[in-house]
Amino acid sequence: MKKYKALLIAASVTIALGGCVSTNDKKDANTVTPSNNIQSMVTPQTAVMSTAGEGEITLERIMSDPQWIGALPTNMGWSVDGSAIVFEREKQNSTLTDVFAVEASTLKNEAKVPLADMHKYRFDERVVRDDGVVAYTFEDSVYVQFINGNTVQLTRGGNALSTLSFMTDGRLMALSGNKFIAIDLTNGVREELVSWEFEDKPEPVKPAKDYIAQEQQSLIEYIKLQRQISEERDSASAQLAAANKGVAPEPFYFDKSHRLAGISVSPAGNYAVVATIESKPSRDDSDIMPHYIQEDSRIAAKSVRQRVADAEPVNHELWLLNLSTGEKQALNYFDLPGYNDDVLADVKTENAKANGETYEVNRLPRPITLLQSWYWTKPSIRWHKNGNAVAVMLEAWDNKDRWIATVDLDNKTLENQHRLHDDAWVNYRFNSFDWLNNSETLYFQSEHTGYSHLYLQTPGEAPVALTSGNYIVDDLTLTADDKYIYYKANSEHPGIYEIYRVNTQTKAIDTLTDLNGITDYTLSPDDATLLLSHSKVNQPAELYVKSSTGQQKAQQITSSTSDDFASLPWAVPQIVAIESSHTDAPIYARVYLPEGYDSTKKNKAVVFNHGAGYLQNAHMGWSGYFREYMFHSMLVQQGYVVLDMDYRASAGYGRDWRTAIYRQMGTPEVQDLRDGINYLVENANVDRERIGTYGGSYGGFLTFMSMFTAPDLFAAGAALRPVTDWAHYNTPYTSNILNTPDVDPIAYERSSPIYFAEGLEKPLLINAPMVDDNVFFHDTVRLVQRLIELEKEDFETAIYPVEPHGFVQPSSWLDEYRRIYKLFEENL
Repeated sequence: MKKYKALLIAASVTIALGGCVSTNDKKDANTVTPSNNIQSMVTPQTAVMSTAGEGEITLERIMSDPQWIGALPTNMGWSVDGSAIVFEREKQNSTLTDVFAVEASTLKNEAKVPLADMHKYRFDERVVRDDGVVAYTFEDSVYVQFINGNTVQLTRGGNALSTLSFMTDGRLMALSGNKFIAIDLTNGVREELVSWEFEDKPEPVKPAKDYIAQEQQSLIEYIKLQRQISEERDSASAQLAAANKGVAPEPFYFDKSHRLAGISVSPAGNYAVVATIESKPSRDDSDIMPHYIQEDSRIAAKSVRQRVADAEPVNHELWLLNLSTGEKQALNYFDLPGYNDDVLADVKTENAKANGETYEVNRLPRPITLLQSWYWTKPSIRWHKNGNAVAVMLEAWDNKDRWIATVDLDNKTLENQHRLHDDAWVNYRFNSFDWLNNSETLYFQSEHTGYSHLYLQTPGEAPVALTSGNYIVDDLTLTADDKYIYYKANSEHPGIYEIYRVNTQTKAIDTLTDLNGITDYTLSPDDATLLLSHSKVNQPAELYVKSSTGQQKAQQITSSTSDDFASLPWAVPQIVAIESSHTDAPIYARVYLPEGYDSTKKNKAVVFNHGAGYLQNAHMGWSGYFREYMFHSMLVQQGYVVLDMDYRASAGYGRDWRTAIYRQMGTPEVQDLRDGINYLVENANVDRERIGTYGGSYGGFLTFMSMFTAPDLFAAGAALRPVTDWAHYNTPYTSNILNTPDVDPIAYERSSPIYFAEGLEKPLLINAPMVDDNVFFHDTVRLVQRLIELEKEDFETAIYPVEPHGFVQPSSWLDEYRRIYKLFEENL
């Protein structure tokens, strides 16, 4: 292995857990030291920095109900009027939460919000009119807060109103069932703007369906008269509706075999854009999961999602509705560049060749849909607040293209503004888009440079980059005056996320936080204050407040961790850049060194594989894998070295890192694990024969792939809630990376552990929850049967009858980690 200059960052522990805010400068708290190896970079005293506690970390403690850590603040936000900071804390001995508020002006008087006042502090939707009037939803009601401070309850129960927005004439618009209505807040008058039905349009008379019906209508005068009366009544109703606003507009009718996929109405109330989709089951009757532990001692059959192996292409039909004339016009995709490209031609050719066949390129239109993000709930249709411009974000079902297009309302056509193409797959993150408030200018995220960045674009012109560089920009907030867009980014270091803002006119970027860890934010309603959630590697997130101008240091307003938590010696890993044998970019990893680290002693080690695939864990904040972090601290206390790698496919490092696994899941990651092991052997004096590995979900899959395809790497491994065959996983995630099994079986067979099970040589533990509707228990059952048929001996399986994908019961957590710990103790 080549020598390299490593980047190591020691996480800050200058804030005492449960104490007040630190004012230490970040550059003192974290060192960046180029060196050749760990020994020269880390002394025994700094290898494991800890809190003041000296107690023993035990499995019984760290796998118990996490309430012992403290009542941590979650779901931060602002009250409806912006006068209070709002957050939640879990109730003691309960899974429910209480809502708390702190006065924003004084940052004092934290108090639990009374249930009777909850609607003043919590809301589901909130919209603001130009004059400052606020409308919002809470539970079953809609409220309006006027500029004089008075709040009026507009509805209580009845047909739920949602998708609130204000119209150009000041009325409140809302979705109610299968219609959009407008409400005049001065007098309460409601108007139906548009409604829709998925059925044949009623006709006063129907044409003859066959010969005898035709003859009946021509021969019998009574039939002729009845048809004439029906036509006259229909004509009279149409004339009344056209002349008198006392009649609601006629519904728009759509194919009765379809259903609604999305709708958005112009703030001017004159147009709507609608997407429809063929209505068919999303799952088969056989897509069930048995749940064995029930109150009646019977077995319940729970419905679960479809497998990607059963997925069929999905297409949305897009329509422009003229609400003034009743005209309905299809918006076709023919003007989108690449709409009929055969983007999978090479893949299909390779698979055909493997079957002794040939493939001919086709140029048929591709199925295209509104982009459906896991990060928003409203359809990807954005009207400008003036009601004169609308943009849609579309994606190809094959995951290779994403378009932002505007609608030419006069010519009733789509006009492409930005196409993002990726030969692997377009990221399901980093797709925020909308209009500036005061000009018909789009702002959006795109990963087309290899990293998610922020752009402005006047339709018809080229996009203008507001940010650039080898870092990630996310979580956008536009100010009311359009002057700034706030965002979160890891521009300083891949594992450090701070808050920034960019001036939309000058492109000047202001750094707003310097907290050195993981920081999230929400901007106050008046754009003046940042509410922050900040964590460090050994400290869960607490809340901070600062001015949005960047001129003031952040002030901590919560302190939530318990004395019990603070009393224990939590390890602080080093963030190390490990040289890769297969890419120019380094592999970032957390390295935990044992207490009293002795560079001359051969060490045993554990490698943790994080889940989700596209997730980042080698960062400077509190990990979502907090139990695993505490487990690693326990291992460190007992003399283990621990390695936690952001292997290729992990988030935070750009497009190329993400897509390295395209059509070959489990290959780049295992290569990276080998580089990590070589690093530990050469720099932390780890015994190559005494290294174990474990991980859950994607981490369980990766444990399998390393144990099956590279049996020399690890002496033992534990796979938790693991994927064993990607053809059985879901469509939205899997089809991005491996296409679909009917198109690309090579990719599935290359990437699924069940095809490599004969490679198992070392002890393997498989821990499987039985009511997992994410990675089915069926995955484990099939692999275990395969191992039995291969006559493998050194594996065991533990099942958890009541657990979903993310374990809930502390007893299950404890049992699982006792087994993992025992595996390592016996084999390392």
